[in-house]
Amino acid sequence: MGPKKDTRVVQPYLFFNGNCEQAVEFYRQALGAEVEMMMRFKESPDTPPPGTVPPGFENKIMHTSFRIGESTVMASDGCESEASRFQGFSLSLSVATEAEADRAFAALSDGGRVQMPLTKTFWSPRFGMLEDRFGVAWMIITMPAETE
Repeated sequence: MGPKKDTRVVQPYLFFNGNCEQAVEFYRQALGAEVEMMMRFKESPDTPPPGTVPPGFENKIMHTSFRIGESTVMASDGCESEASRFQGFSLSLSVATEAEADRAFAALSDGGRVQMPLTKTFWSPRFGMLEDRFGVAWMIITMPAETE
């Protein structure tokens, strides 16, 4: 037998602590995210152990997955009602054109905080960083044109 193909995949899984549905709708509007599946806690075939889901979370999102281009992002409301704190990472969105970068950056930064405005860098014709209204950090990068 030949070597096995490595089929591992690393995907971001974001916990929004009560704001997942709003976040997914925001990404749908801002980036054209396509929801592949969404399940609420009340739809789970298994009853969660007592004390693991906060009261009032029955209609919150237990699990969702959505696609942005070729990438799948998974998310949940989690099991905490405290505000989410996303730290130590950024989601990097690579786009083909400067116009796409401008549109995505403007949409994601609406209600958020710009950390580095879109600008030309030595590695990209357009690069910028922001934190969206849900506290998720993003880096928007235009892929440089291929030279022959």
